[in-house]
Order: sequence, then structure tokens, then C-alpha cells
Amino acid sequence: MEVKDFWKIKTEKEFEELTWKTFNFQYKFNKIYNSFCKLIDITPEKISKINEIPFLPISLFKSKKVISSKNHSYDKIFKSSMTTGNSPSIHYVKELKDYKKSYQNCFSLFYGPPKNYAILAILPFYQSDSSLVYMAKDLIKSTKKNESGFYLDEFENLYKSLIRLEKKGQKTILLGVSHALLSFAKKFTSELKNTIIMETGGMKGKREELTRKELHEKLVKSFKVEKIHSEYGMTELLSQAYSNGNGLYKTPPWMRIYIRENEDPFTESNLNQTGGINIIDLANRYSCSFIETEDMGKVNSDGSFEIIGRIDNSEIRGCNLMVL
Repeated sequence: MEVKDFWKIKTEKEFEELTWKTFNFQYKFNKIYNSFCKLIDITPEKISKINEIPFLPISLFKSKKVISSKNHSYDKIFKSSMTTGNSPSIHYVKELKDYKKSYQNCFSLFYGPPKNYAILAILPFYQSDSSLVYMAKDLIKSTKKNESGFYLDEFENLYKSLIRLEKKGQKTILLGVSHALLSFAKKFTSELKNTIIMETGGMKGKREELTRKELHEKLVKSFKVEKIHSEYGMTELLSQAYSNGNGLYKTPPWMRIYIRENEDPFTESNLNQTGGINIIDLANRYSCSFIETEDMGKVNSDGSFEIIGRIDNSEIRGCNLMVL
């Protein structure tokens, strides 16, 4: 299996094989990653286990051009939203088809074909450089439903579309940043039997901070649904994890979550222990597939993981200031 076929991974053996191929390729052709590995005295010859592969601090996407290639050409630039005074993370995507293969196959893996749904999004600036917005726009187009689309702050039209879809019995996904969903729920409440409410995170800087549990409780009460789904992704990645409730996320076969100890970022934590989140994303073949994030979480014995919060002193990030 070639590195470009990451989305075809089905077994642990295939994942490990492509992980090593990807590491060797990025060590050779990614100047930033190569320099980081040498700085901590790691070479391919010195490691034999996947959890020994170095994870690049995500903050370097703010100041460096992280590309794994002989040349630095790219199809697309994605930028993170940012708070005042902070610099955005920039992801140079050499081949946009990698991102499309990742999110299309990932969505279908967890929810089935997009064409089975109407997808309504409370997301910002759909012509922006947001990777989340780009993904949502393409999935919306795939549904071929009249009601599918971006509603921004058009809450009355959104409510009418949801009710119309409910009456049709149409399976629907309402996708939104957390504070936008809360704002909508405050103005319009309804029992949604055929609609999945999916939050993408994003509270800091807009409203009083809520835990994910508190957020979900409010949304469950407003929309009279059994549970709230979640999407976990970021500008620096080309893959997403999804939760179908209770804050438990699962990854596609080409993505893995590892937990590092807080005191020692080069040491992996045990299962069910809280620590910093490291991510292997093999869709990132032309940037960096090994990312040390600024999120806190834990991995469970069944492979699912939870997001606990942000590491102290890390910058506020995400699609949280993009709307309303």
C-alpha cells in the first residue's frame, strides 16, 4: 500500500506499515520536521515503535511553512480563526484531493453517504479559509437537498427549514459551532425526531465557558433529542473524529490518538489517564502526520477518546469566533 492510499487502510498492520513509510518520507522531505527530530536527537534508525515517533508541536504551524515535499507548491491554504493579537495556524495543502478523500470517506464511515441527509450549517463566512467550512460546503453540495446550506444568523429561515424537513421525515444534520447552536436554541426550540445536532466546539471568547457536558445538556433540553453528536478536527489536520454522543470520539482507520504525560511530552501515558493529545493523521502526507496538540484528553480501552479541555497557557483556537 502506498502513502497516497491512506484512506484504504483497514487493518492495524496496514496502519503501521503506512505510518513508517510516512515518517521516513516526512523525515527526509519536511525541513521543519527534520530539524525538530534532530533537535531532540531522533533519527529513523534510533526508533522501532510507533509511539517513539516524534510529534511536532502544533504551534509551529503558526510560524513555519510545514510542507513535506521537494518543492513547496500547494493547492490550498487553510487558516485557523484567531483571537486578537494571536497568529493563525496555516496549513499548506499540497494536494486538496487528500483532504477530500479523508473527509468524504470519514463521514461515510460514521454516518453513511451524505446524499442520505440534508445538512444545515450554522458556520461562518463560507468563502473563508476555514477547513471546516470547506468540508461542510462540499458535504452540503453532496446532499442535493434544497434545504441544505449555510444559514449563518438566519435563525428564522433555519427553523422553518428544520420543521419542513421534520415533516418530510428527512434525515437531517444540523452542524454548528457551540455558541451558535446555543444562540439558535435560545430563540427556537422544537422536538427534532429526524435531526442530528452536531457541535464542532468553539465557546471561548464568545459566551461564558461551558463544559461539554453542560453544553450538551442545554442542547438536548432545547431540541428534545436523546444526545448531541460532535466533530473533532483542526486546521492543522486533514482528518476528523466523530462522537455520536456522551463525548466519546472515534477516529477513522488512518488516524490515531495518543496521550502524552504532562510533565514529559516525550512519554506516552497509560490508558484512561489524562494528558496532552498527540495525533497521527496519515492524510497529512504532504505536511506533518505527527502532531502534538494543545488539547487535553484521555484514550479509553476500546480505542475511543475524550476531550477534557485545553492545556494551560495554550492559545485559544478553533472555529469559535467565526460567527455571530
